[in-house]
Amino acid sequence: MVKRYNGQSYSTLKKRSQKEGYLFEDVSFPTDASSLYLDSSSQSGSIEWKRPGEICDNPRLVVDGVEGNDLNQGEVGNCWFVAACASLAGERKLWNHVVPDVKQQEWDEAAPEKYAGIFKFRFWRFGEMIEVVIDDRLPTKNGRLIYCHSKQRNEFWSPLLEKAYAKLAGCYEALNAGSTVDALVDFSGGVSETIKLDSGNYSTDEGKRKELFRNMEKAMTRQAMLSCAITANPEVLEEKMDVGLVKGHAYGITAVKKVCWGRGDQPRVYLRFLLQVVVEEGFFRDKKLFMIRLRNPWGGKEWNGPWSDGSSEWKQVPEKEKKRIGLNFDDDGEFWMDFEDWSKYFTQCSICRIINTSILSIHKTWHEAKHVGQWIGEKAGGCINNKDTFLKNPQYAFDVRHDDEGITMISLQQQDRRSLKRKGNEGKNLTIGFLIMKVEENRIYRLHTIYETAGTVTFVDSRSVFGRFDLQEGRYIIVPSTFEPRVEGEYLLRIFTENDSRSKFLRHDVPPPIPCYRMCCSTYPTAIVTVEIQGCENLKSSNVFGGGADPYVIVSCEGVKARTPVKKSTLDPIFNSQFVFYVKRPRTAKIILQIWNYNALVDDFLGQVNLPIEVKKEKSMQFSKQLMGRRSQKDEATQGSITATVFFSQDLSSV
Repeated sequence: MVKRYNGQSYSTLKKRSQKEGYLFEDVSFPTDASSLYLDSSSQSGSIEWKRPGEICDNPRLVVDGVEGNDLNQGEVGNCWFVAACASLAGERKLWNHVVPDVKQQEWDEAAPEKYAGIFKFRFWRFGEMIEVVIDDRLPTKNGRLIYCHSKQRNEFWSPLLEKAYAKLAGCYEALNAGSTVDALVDFSGGVSETIKLDSGNYSTDEGKRKELFRNMEKAMTRQAMLSCAITANPEVLEEKMDVGLVKGHAYGITAVKKVCWGRGDQPRVYLRFLLQVVVEEGFFRDKKLFMIRLRNPWGGKEWNGPWSDGSSEWKQVPEKEKKRIGLNFDDDGEFWMDFEDWSKYFTQCSICRIINTSILSIHKTWHEAKHVGQWIGEKAGGCINNKDTFLKNPQYAFDVRHDDEGITMISLQQQDRRSLKRKGNEGKNLTIGFLIMKVEENRIYRLHTIYETAGTVTFVDSRSVFGRFDLQEGRYIIVPSTFEPRVEGEYLLRIFTENDSRSKFLRHDVPPPIPCYRMCCSTYPTAIVTVEIQGCENLKSSNVFGGGADPYVIVSCEGVKARTPVKKSTLDPIFNSQFVFYVKRPRTAKIILQIWNYNALVDDFLGQVNLPIEVKKEKSMQFSKQLMGRRSQKDEATQGSITATVFFSQDLSSV
């Protein structure tokens, strides 16, 4: 479902303009200083707002197709946004989502009277698709566009898209400085990951560098959009280096490829088996060079080091290979670099991945759980350094299933604070992150004790943070937070797993009070019991040919049941699984542990034990017990034993 920004309906406004015979004027984003500057009292000077037809002849939304190298940055410092637009242009399917109904919006030369001076664009914001309507009046100086523009003077999709994005941000000046990957997320609804090249030592660690190259190469083949930058202090921002690169400047990544070079133009030797030794030495082989292609949104100021445009290194590459990679030496801001040089000069790389969640796809798909929440009041507890308040943050439970391959991806995104700049706020991102803890398999209420960390991310002041985790089967709680306590804000949490994670927001600290109409037949819990099953030993093999088993444990207490994950091919399984029960009658309650062997059709019973509950204010007891039979054989021992710990407390908020 598409949400209308400011409640403006494109079709309604367009029909009204056409019916009444005037060109649309957007009063919510007027042609004055308030749409240009954060300080609306600023003077716009010689800036004139003109419609495309007043700037050139035959204006078009798109001229000769959509190309990333058609774009150039204007006077506002939004190279990051222009780099994102260039990446967007390389993904035509995605471009059609951001610039919808192109044919309907394009100028109709056969019926110019239909033109209404109105356009619409769509952005993904905080889990919603938002449609932004604008008029076509653009800021100019001396008859030329002052912000983003195309090389083709009569092509206008990029300046119009920029205007819609500026409207969403509050004004054009609000687009000064930013992150390319944030704009890519706004275009795609993808998840962003930022890799610190300098602190990660990618330039010196060849193994890490090759792994990064493979990951980036794979990401490009899966329609991910990539960018990079050289971090710089404000005093040297946009300073040109001797090698032609610009500090504090966003570059789009347009290709990540292995390029053949060396003796590539030498005649091939067909009887290589006769010359195996020579071939193994690489004399007749093309060498593989790890290469990356970048684009400067300014359209010029390219890298001038090895493998730059026209450099001597390219003489060693066969013409066929040059054609394959689309090599050209145009002065268009696009250039190649050796991957090692790139990781030496650039300090960070950002990847925007579009996660496939379509149930109809023939490719690998993911289940997405999406939660929108707030850090507000006492629910803004800060990171785990603030142990007294950390667990007051919002908490979410999710499951990792046994048939998952183990990878869980989590993205935490905060609201874009750019629009707050005008309200006296600096518009800076909050420093955010999250922590994951493995908890009891059946927990449905909030944690009150910090458990062992199963995963975390570095807290950073970026609009989103991303983590990829290899988690064992079980239940987990994720706690998103700001770094400092009492810092308020909104966030979007997205959890991607291979199967439904059954993720839910944990609202209650303890079981909620019993409604009055049920009070006569219900008893409220008076104690909490946690059971940790460490493992079993010497279980009976259920395989007729001998060998192992696939055991699991069912835990029950006062009619409530839960189970451990299945452990494959073992008679001595280690579970380390925990369970929590809210007990109504602790003096009569029993904890029953039943051990079963998993089968495709019918599971085999291996034995069980009953564990007592020591009713004291707070008590922890460890047991190692022989397995027994059940029903008529309940007094007969079976093969194997189980080790478990039982914790009892009358404080329902003790764990």
